[in-house]
Amino acid sequence: MYDNLINQIKQKNLDVYGIEIFQNGKIVFKHCFSPDVRYPVYSATKSFVSTAVGIACDEGKISVDVPLYEFLERKYLCFVPAFQLDNFKKLTVERFMTMSVKGYPFRPSGSDWTEYALSLPVDYSCPPVFSYSNIPAYLVGVACENAVGEHLFSYLNTRLFEPLGIVNPVYKNSPEGHFYGASGMELTVHELSLLGQLYLQNGIFNGNRILSEQWIKKSVSPHIDNHEGGYGYFMWITDDSFRISGKWGQKCLIYPKKNLMITYLSDLPERADEMLEIAERTADDISV
Repeated sequence: MYDNLINQIKQKNLDVYGIEIFQNGKIVFKHCFSPDVRYPVYSATKSFVSTAVGIACDEGKISVDVPLYEFLERKYLCFVPAFQLDNFKKLTVERFMTMSVKGYPFRPSGSDWTEYALSLPVDYSCPPVFSYSNIPAYLVGVACENAVGEHLFSYLNTRLFEPLGIVNPVYKNSPEGHFYGASGMELTVHELSLLGQLYLQNGIFNGNRILSEQWIKKSVSPHIDNHEGGYGYFMWITDDSFRISGKWGQKCLIYPKKNLMITYLSDLPERADEMLEIAERTADDISV
């Protein structure tokens, strides 16, 4: 089966860096097509922000049911268009984590991304609809930093990265110094697998609870529909799986019923769907 997986990737000449398959508590297959080093994981970074919020929720420092503005510096609220301020104040952290605020451009810009994001002419009165952008993840990261009182990297380092065995991962800051949150991380295939493993194991890693089972269940449940099925808290949801995902083929596919996870990193700007189909077929072929 795994020989067929590798042959399909080679025959299609897909630029895959490496792939790892985890089932029933252990790595059952791993293959590297390129050096086993860190590569950009792009929007898979968002799932680390979701995890940070989950840890902070478990510690009672933030709640997804509270308006996001409660965790923003008050100096920035003056940039929200006055006629939209009351509507903005009603939007919960969850609305941003589920990409259900319509009207943001794809990414933040300028010398102060918080100022830029809040000054946009967004109609905050619109009902929830899936609208993908990097800005919600950035704002959630900023809110979480303010809620926990420290930079998100240092917060995650002691609570997530060190327990998982991820040493000093590469990350990106905004111009004003916040953890970007939407992109910018670089990881090995196995390091991305470690986050997936934590979720597959309902928040427990090496016998230690890092995330509550309640948070895991809530974050990987569909909260809003989209073109791929559904979306949780910076997680993509299908009928039988949930996914940590970044552009150009950075994936951790998690199948709870099979206790199975397939992780791969690649450079496929135009052909990411081809690799995803191969991975999905492989998952279908693996028995419980």
